[in-house]
Amino acid sequence: MFPSQNACSIATSFLLTGIPGLESLHIWLSIPFGSMYLVAVVGNMIILAVVKVERSLHQPMYLFLCMLAVIDLVLSTSTMPKLLGIFWFDDRNIGLDACLAQMFVIHCFATVESGIFLAMAFDRYVAICDPLRHTTVLTHGTVGCMGLAALLRGVLYISPLPLMIRLRLSHYRTQIIAHSYCEHMAVVTLACGDTKVNNLYGMGIGFLVLILDSLAIAASYVMIFRAVLGLATPEARLKTLGTCGSHICAILVFYIPIAVSSLTHRFGHQVPPHIHILLANFYMLIPPILNPVVYAVRTKQIRERLLRILKAGAQLG
Repeated sequence: MFPSQNACSIATSFLLTGIPGLESLHIWLSIPFGSMYLVAVVGNMIILAVVKVERSLHQPMYLFLCMLAVIDLVLSTSTMPKLLGIFWFDDRNIGLDACLAQMFVIHCFATVESGIFLAMAFDRYVAICDPLRHTTVLTHGTVGCMGLAALLRGVLYISPLPLMIRLRLSHYRTQIIAHSYCEHMAVVTLACGDTKVNNLYGMGIGFLVLILDSLAIAASYVMIFRAVLGLATPEARLKTLGTCGSHICAILVFYIPIAVSSLTHRFGHQVPPHIHILLANFYMLIPPILNPVVYAVRTKQIRERLLRILKAGAQLG
Protein backbone atom coordinates (compact mmCIF):
# COMPACT_ATOMS: atom_id res chain seq x y z
CA MET A 1 0.00 0.00 0.00
CA PHE A 2 1.36 3.44 -0.98
CA PRO A 3 1.83 6.21 1.54
CA SER A 4 -0.61 9.07 1.62
CA GLN A 5 -0.10 11.95 -0.78
CA ASN A 6 1.05 14.12 2.15
CA ALA A 7 4.13 11.91 2.50
CA CYS A 8 5.06 12.48 -1.13
CA SER A 9 6.58 15.43 -2.92
CA ILE A 10 7.10 16.62 -6.48
CA ALA A 11 10.59 15.75 -7.69
CA THR A 12 12.57 18.03 -9.98
CA SER A 13 15.80 16.10 -9.43
CA PHE A 14 17.11 12.91 -7.86
CA LEU A 15 20.19 11.80 -5.93
CA LEU A 16 22.05 8.73 -7.17
CA THR A 17 23.73 6.70 -4.46
CA GLY A 18 26.41 5.12 -6.64
CA ILE A 19 27.04 1.67 -5.17
CA PRO A 20 24.88 1.61 -2.01
CA GLY A 21 26.66 0.09 0.95
CA LEU A 22 30.09 0.59 -0.62
CA GLU A 23 30.33 4.38 -0.40
CA SER A 24 33.60 4.20 1.53
CA LEU A 25 35.13 2.25 -1.39
CA HIS A 26 33.97 4.57 -4.16
CA ILE A 27 37.41 6.04 -4.83
CA TRP A 28 38.92 2.54 -5.12
CA LEU A 29 36.04 1.28 -7.27
CA SER A 30 36.71 4.13 -9.68
CA ILE A 31 40.01 2.50 -10.68
CA PRO A 32 38.60 -0.72 -12.20
CA PHE A 33 35.50 1.01 -13.57
CA GLY A 34 37.51 3.85 -15.10
CA SER A 35 40.00 1.40 -16.59
CA MET A 36 37.24 -0.78 -18.02
CA TYR A 37 35.49 2.24 -19.55
CA LEU A 38 38.75 3.37 -21.16
CA VAL A 39 39.33 -0.12 -22.61
CA ALA A 40 35.76 -0.20 -23.94
CA VAL A 41 36.10 3.18 -25.66
CA VAL A 42 39.52 2.44 -27.16
CA GLY A 43 38.57 -1.07 -28.25
CA ASN A 44 35.39 -0.03 -30.05
CA MET A 45 37.07 2.97 -31.66
CA ILE A 46 39.78 0.64 -32.99
CA ILE A 47 37.14 -1.69 -34.47
CA LEU A 48 35.45 1.25 -36.20
CA ALA A 49 38.77 2.52 -37.55
CA VAL A 50 39.94 -0.89 -38.79
CA VAL A 51 36.69 -1.66 -40.61
CA LYS A 52 36.67 1.82 -42.15
CA VAL A 53 40.25 1.52 -43.43
CA GLU A 54 40.18 -2.13 -44.55
CA ARG A 55 37.96 -2.30 -47.65
CA SER A 56 37.84 -6.10 -47.54
CA LEU A 57 35.85 -5.76 -44.31
CA HIS A 58 33.05 -3.77 -45.96
CA GLN A 59 30.81 -6.81 -45.69
CA PRO A 60 27.47 -7.23 -43.85
CA MET A 61 28.95 -8.99 -40.80
CA TYR A 62 31.51 -6.25 -40.20
CA LEU A 63 29.06 -3.44 -40.93
CA PHE A 64 26.82 -4.91 -38.24
CA LEU A 65 29.90 -5.11 -36.00
CA CYS A 66 30.42 -1.37 -36.51
CA MET A 67 26.82 -0.79 -35.47
CA LEU A 68 27.49 -2.83 -32.32
CA ALA A 69 30.59 -0.75 -31.62
CA VAL A 70 28.62 2.52 -31.86
CA ILE A 71 25.86 1.14 -29.64
CA ASP A 72 28.39 -0.07 -27.05
CA LEU A 73 30.05 3.36 -27.03
CA VAL A 74 26.66 5.01 -26.45
CA LEU A 75 25.65 2.56 -23.70
CA SER A 76 28.88 2.79 -21.73
CA THR A 77 29.12 6.58 -22.13
CA SER A 78 25.52 7.03 -20.99
CA THR A 79 26.39 5.72 -17.52
CA MET A 80 30.14 5.64 -16.82
CA PRO A 81 30.98 9.38 -16.80
CA LYS A 82 28.21 10.01 -14.25
CA LEU A 83 29.30 6.99 -12.20
CA LEU A 84 32.90 8.24 -12.17
CA GLY A 85 31.61 11.71 -11.20
CA ILE A 86 29.91 10.09 -8.19
CA PHE A 87 33.06 8.16 -7.30
CA TRP A 88 35.46 11.10 -7.67
CA PHE A 89 33.45 14.23 -6.81
CA ASP A 90 30.35 12.91 -5.00
CA ASP A 91 28.32 14.45 -7.86
CA ARG A 92 25.13 12.55 -7.11
CA ASN A 93 22.52 15.04 -8.25
CA ILE A 94 20.71 14.48 -11.55
CA GLY A 95 17.77 16.50 -12.86
CA LEU A 96 14.46 14.79 -13.63
CA ASP A 97 14.72 15.41 -17.37
CA ALA A 98 18.36 14.28 -17.43
CA CYS A 99 17.37 11.17 -15.48
CA LEU A 100 14.59 10.33 -17.94
CA ALA A 101 16.92 10.99 -20.89
CA GLN A 102 19.53 8.64 -19.41
CA MET A 103 16.83 6.02 -18.84
CA PHE A 104 15.68 6.32 -22.45
CA VAL A 105 19.19 6.03 -23.90
CA ILE A 106 20.08 2.98 -21.77
CA HIS A 107 16.94 0.97 -22.50
CA CYS A 108 16.61 2.14 -26.09
CA PHE A 109 20.13 1.22 -27.16
CA ALA A 110 20.04 -2.08 -25.27
CA THR A 111 16.93 -2.86 -27.35
CA VAL A 112 18.71 -1.71 -30.52
CA GLU A 113 21.69 -3.95 -29.72
CA SER A 114 19.39 -6.95 -29.38
CA GLY A 115 17.92 -6.08 -32.78
CA ILE A 116 21.38 -5.92 -34.34
CA PHE A 117 22.20 -9.37 -32.97
CA LEU A 118 18.99 -10.62 -34.58
CA ALA A 119 20.04 -9.03 -37.88
CA MET A 120 23.48 -10.64 -37.58
CA ALA A 121 21.81 -14.03 -37.04
CA PHE A 122 19.85 -13.50 -40.26
CA ASP A 123 23.11 -12.61 -42.04
CA ARG A 124 24.74 -15.84 -40.86
CA TYR A 125 21.64 -17.84 -41.84
CA VAL A 126 21.68 -16.51 -45.41
CA ALA A 127 25.46 -16.85 -45.70
CA ILE A 128 25.39 -20.53 -44.70
CA CYS A 129 21.96 -21.79 -45.82
CA ASP A 130 21.70 -19.82 -49.07
CA PRO A 131 25.25 -18.65 -49.87
CA LEU A 132 24.64 -17.98 -53.57
CA ARG A 133 22.09 -15.28 -52.71
CA HIS A 134 24.02 -13.73 -49.82
CA THR A 135 25.50 -10.82 -51.78
CA THR A 136 22.19 -10.03 -53.45
CA VAL A 137 20.06 -10.31 -50.31
CA LEU A 138 22.46 -8.60 -47.85
CA THR A 139 23.42 -5.52 -49.87
CA HIS A 140 24.79 -2.41 -48.17
CA GLY A 141 21.37 -0.80 -48.58
CA THR A 142 19.65 -3.76 -46.93
CA VAL A 143 22.14 -3.75 -44.06
CA GLY A 144 21.52 -0.02 -43.53
CA CYS A 145 17.75 -0.56 -43.56
CA MET A 146 18.06 -3.38 -41.00
CA GLY A 147 20.13 -1.16 -38.73
CA LEU A 148 17.60 1.67 -39.10
CA ALA A 149 14.75 -0.75 -38.35
CA ALA A 150 16.51 -1.88 -35.15
CA LEU A 151 16.94 1.77 -34.12
CA LEU A 152 13.32 2.68 -34.86
CA ARG A 153 12.11 -0.38 -32.96
CA GLY A 154 14.15 0.67 -29.94
CA VAL A 155 12.76 4.21 -30.05
CA LEU A 156 9.19 2.93 -30.51
CA TYR A 157 9.42 0.40 -27.69
CA ILE A 158 11.20 2.57 -25.14
CA SER A 159 9.77 6.08 -25.71
CA PRO A 160 6.65 5.35 -23.60
CA LEU A 161 8.76 4.46 -20.53
CA PRO A 162 10.01 7.99 -19.66
CA LEU A 163 6.81 9.55 -21.02
CA MET A 164 4.63 7.50 -18.66
CA ILE A 165 6.83 8.51 -15.74
CA ARG A 166 6.76 12.19 -16.76
CA LEU A 167 3.00 12.30 -17.31
CA ARG A 168 1.68 9.83 -14.72
CA LEU A 169 4.15 9.85 -11.82
CA SER A 170 4.89 13.32 -10.52
CA HIS A 171 5.10 12.57 -6.77
CA TYR A 172 7.76 10.45 -5.05
CA ARG A 173 8.30 9.10 -1.56
CA THR A 174 11.99 9.93 -1.75
CA GLN A 175 14.32 11.53 -4.26
CA ILE A 176 17.18 9.14 -3.49
CA ILE A 177 17.65 6.49 -6.19
CA ALA A 178 19.47 3.47 -4.74
CA HIS A 179 21.34 2.96 -7.99
CA SER A 180 24.24 4.42 -9.95
CA TYR A 181 22.10 5.40 -12.95
CA CYS A 182 18.44 6.03 -13.78
CA GLU A 183 17.12 2.57 -14.49
CA HIS A 184 13.36 2.30 -15.14
CA MET A 185 12.35 0.13 -12.18
CA ALA A 186 14.68 1.96 -9.79
CA VAL A 187 12.74 5.19 -10.50
CA VAL A 188 9.24 3.66 -10.66
CA THR A 189 9.59 1.98 -7.25
CA LEU A 190 10.04 5.42 -5.65
CA ALA A 191 6.80 6.83 -7.07
CA CYS A 192 3.54 7.43 -5.25
CA GLY A 193 0.36 6.34 -6.98
CA ASP A 194 -0.51 3.43 -9.22
CA THR A 195 2.57 2.08 -10.99
CA LYS A 196 0.92 -1.06 -12.37
CA VAL A 197 0.86 0.24 -15.95
CA ASN A 198 4.56 1.16 -15.77
CA ASN A 199 5.46 -2.25 -14.35
CA LEU A 200 3.42 -4.20 -16.90
CA TYR A 201 4.76 -2.20 -19.83
CA GLY A 202 8.35 -2.63 -18.65
CA MET A 203 7.88 -6.39 -18.25
CA GLY A 204 6.16 -6.59 -21.64
CA ILE A 205 9.04 -4.85 -23.39
CA GLY A 206 11.51 -7.12 -21.61
CA PHE A 207 9.58 -10.14 -22.90
CA LEU A 208 9.40 -8.82 -26.47
CA VAL A 209 13.09 -7.97 -26.61
CA LEU A 210 14.81 -10.67 -24.58
CA ILE A 211 12.55 -13.67 -25.09
CA LEU A 212 11.34 -13.19 -28.66
CA ASP A 213 14.69 -11.98 -30.02
CA SER A 214 16.57 -14.83 -28.34
CA LEU A 215 14.02 -17.36 -29.63
CA ALA A 216 14.34 -15.98 -33.17
CA ILE A 217 18.15 -16.13 -32.94
CA ALA A 218 17.95 -19.69 -31.59
CA ALA A 219 15.63 -20.69 -34.46
CA SER A 220 18.08 -19.29 -37.01
CA TYR A 221 20.92 -21.29 -35.48
CA VAL A 222 18.85 -24.48 -35.49
CA MET A 223 18.49 -24.08 -39.27
CA ILE A 224 22.18 -23.18 -39.56
CA PHE A 225 23.26 -26.30 -37.64
CA ARG A 226 20.99 -28.46 -39.82
CA ALA A 227 22.64 -27.02 -42.92
CA VAL A 228 26.12 -27.54 -41.44
CA LEU A 229 25.38 -31.19 -40.59
CA GLY A 230 24.57 -31.74 -44.26
CA LEU A 231 28.09 -30.78 -45.34
CA ALA A 232 30.29 -33.56 -46.67
CA THR A 233 33.35 -33.45 -44.40
CA PRO A 234 34.06 -32.62 -40.74
CA GLU A 235 36.57 -30.00 -41.89
CA ALA A 236 33.92 -28.20 -43.91
CA ARG A 237 31.50 -28.32 -40.97
CA LEU A 238 34.11 -26.94 -38.57
CA LYS A 239 35.14 -24.17 -40.97
CA THR A 240 31.51 -23.13 -41.56
CA LEU A 241 30.69 -23.11 -37.84
CA GLY A 242 33.84 -21.05 -37.27
CA THR A 243 32.26 -18.17 -39.17
CA CYS A 244 29.50 -18.10 -36.52
CA GLY A 245 31.80 -18.34 -33.50
CA SER A 246 32.29 -14.62 -32.93
CA HIS A 247 28.57 -13.94 -33.26
CA ILE A 248 27.66 -16.70 -30.79
CA CYS A 249 30.22 -15.42 -28.27
CA ALA A 250 28.93 -11.84 -28.62
CA ILE A 251 25.32 -13.02 -28.14
CA LEU A 252 26.24 -14.86 -24.94
CA VAL A 253 28.21 -11.84 -23.67
CA PHE A 254 25.15 -9.63 -24.25
CA TYR A 255 22.22 -11.81 -23.14
CA ILE A 256 23.69 -13.61 -20.12
CA PRO A 257 24.58 -10.47 -18.09
CA ILE A 258 21.27 -8.74 -18.89
CA ALA A 259 19.31 -11.89 -18.01
CA VAL A 260 21.19 -12.30 -14.72
CA SER A 261 20.73 -8.60 -13.88
CA SER A 262 16.99 -8.69 -14.69
CA LEU A 263 16.36 -11.88 -12.74
CA THR A 264 18.34 -10.58 -9.77
CA HIS A 265 16.37 -7.32 -9.78
CA ARG A 266 12.94 -8.96 -9.95
CA PHE A 267 13.40 -12.18 -7.97
CA GLY A 268 16.69 -11.97 -6.08
CA HIS A 269 15.31 -10.25 -3.00
CA GLN A 270 17.96 -11.91 -0.83
CA VAL A 271 20.79 -10.54 -2.96
CA PRO A 272 22.52 -7.55 -1.29
CA PRO A 273 21.79 -4.25 -3.10
CA HIS A 274 25.45 -3.55 -3.84
CA ILE A 275 25.76 -6.89 -5.64
CA HIS A 276 22.76 -6.07 -7.83
CA ILE A 277 24.11 -2.58 -8.64
CA LEU A 278 27.58 -3.94 -9.41
CA LEU A 279 26.04 -6.51 -11.78
CA ALA A 280 24.01 -3.79 -13.49
CA ASN A 281 27.12 -1.68 -14.03
CA PHE A 282 29.15 -4.62 -15.27
CA TYR A 283 26.37 -5.27 -17.79
CA MET A 284 27.04 -1.78 -19.18
CA LEU A 285 30.76 -2.54 -19.52
CA ILE A 286 31.21 -6.25 -20.25
CA PRO A 287 29.74 -6.30 -23.80
CA PRO A 288 31.54 -3.08 -24.86
CA ILE A 289 34.83 -4.55 -23.62
CA LEU A 290 34.47 -8.12 -24.85
CA ASN A 291 32.85 -7.53 -28.27
CA PRO A 292 36.00 -5.92 -29.76
CA VAL A 293 38.19 -8.57 -28.11
CA VAL A 294 36.05 -11.45 -29.41
CA TYR A 295 36.01 -10.17 -32.96
CA ALA A 296 39.67 -9.12 -32.95
CA VAL A 297 40.77 -12.55 -31.73
CA ARG A 298 38.43 -14.70 -33.83
CA THR A 299 38.34 -12.70 -37.09
CA LYS A 300 41.43 -13.22 -39.25
CA GLN A 301 41.01 -10.02 -41.32
CA ILE A 302 40.65 -7.78 -38.26
CA ARG A 303 43.52 -9.52 -36.48
CA GLU A 304 45.86 -9.17 -39.46
CA ARG A 305 44.97 -5.51 -39.98
CA LEU A 306 45.59 -4.77 -36.29
CA LEU A 307 48.97 -6.51 -36.45
CA ARG A 308 49.94 -4.44 -39.51
CA ILE A 309 48.95 -1.23 -37.69
CA LEU A 310 50.96 -2.26 -34.60
CA LYS A 311 54.02 -3.13 -36.73
CA ALA A 312 53.78 0.19 -38.56
CA GLY A 313 53.55 2.02 -35.26
CA ALA A 314 56.57 0.14 -33.91
CA GLN A 315 58.62 0.99 -36.99
CA LEU A 316 57.69 4.68 -36.70
CA GLY A 317 58.65 4.59 -33.04
